Amino acid sequence: MSNSGHDIPTIGITMGDPAGIGPEVVARSLARLQKYNARFVVYGSNELLTIAADLCNETSLRWHRVDANSERANAPIHQQITVFDDGEELHSLRGEPSEIGGHVSKQWVEQAIADSLKPTNDPRRIDGVVTAPICKASWALAGYRWAGHTELFATRTKAKRHAMAFISPTLRVVLATCHIPLMHIRNVLTIGRVFDAIDLANDACLDLGIDRPRIAVTGLNPHAGENGLLGDEETRLIEPAIKIAHEAGIRVNGPFPADTLFNDAVNGSYDIVVAMYHDQGLLPVKLLHQHQAVNWTLGLPIIRTSPDHGTAFNIVGKNQANIGSMQAAIKLALDLAKTREPRPC
Repeated sequence: MSNSGHDIPTIGITMGDPAGIGPEVVARSLARLQKYNARFVVYGSNELLTIAADLCNETSLRWHRVDANSERANAPIHQQITVFDDGEELHSLRGEPSEIGGHVSKQWVEQAIADSLKPTNDPRRIDGVVTAPICKASWALAGYRWAGHTELFATRTKAKRHAMAFISPTLRVVLATCHIPLMHIRNVLTIGRVFDAIDLANDACLDLGIDRPRIAVTGLNPHAGENGLLGDEETRLIEPAIKIAHEAGIRVNGPFPADTLFNDAVNGSYDIVVAMYHDQGLLPVKLLHQHQAVNWTLGLPIIRTSPDHGTAFNIVGKNQANIGSMQAAIKLALDLAKTREPRPC
């Protein structure tokens, strides 16, 4: 039973930038997930989904189109795959940022967030959101100043704290900071940010069925600061956060040099790693599991996952996109919808 009161989980999927590979990875993933006992609501373009399905020869894929602006969009969802289509003509977009691409991709995400926050008895309520890749340049051209999906979801759901997590077959990583220029990290990293990442990492492991999570924390500086010789952030910020986490009953150790810690985590010494910044945590994940990793936004009252890749404008229309990460993102959202305790909105 899903948290929304539906008989089976209902997952919303946003199509991403219409000029990117979003329509293709959505179409191909859904064709392979039709065997699942779940419903899927696609926020996007019926036209682009049709083109993508034809391009990829997904002849088995069937869906029900609903005008997103009609009264039918408020009726109970019975079909396994439903596309909420706003009627925009987008077939001419190909392989580059655009104002219209930014506008429609942003609106699709806004609609999915709004539906995920509806009361449990509302027929439009969905149990989780999976977002195909957007293009930040397209959002900027449309006048939207967001660093990315993560910040938009956190703001719209009024999350008091949030963090980016990356889940892959052999490595799980949570980031203490997200989309921040490298030169600015030392100005925004605080004891509270590090503790929140540790605490959210612990909650994430519990949601994944890991009863007593083992958490490791990286340092910020080379060699974890070398006892202050290469920087004091470890002793001034990271160690106090770990101490607070210990006092809260969390099993956490560190800070450790990042260049050795990830090997220990992959080899099974830890269940999850808290990294200090984006590339520190993402390099090992993408090196090991480029097409299997999932981005999961922690700290939200709703479920939100996404594939761990971008719009790939250079391969649009070539039927070359790898759908592994998108499939993994949908499956994780489904698993969480079935097992995660509801959060207050």
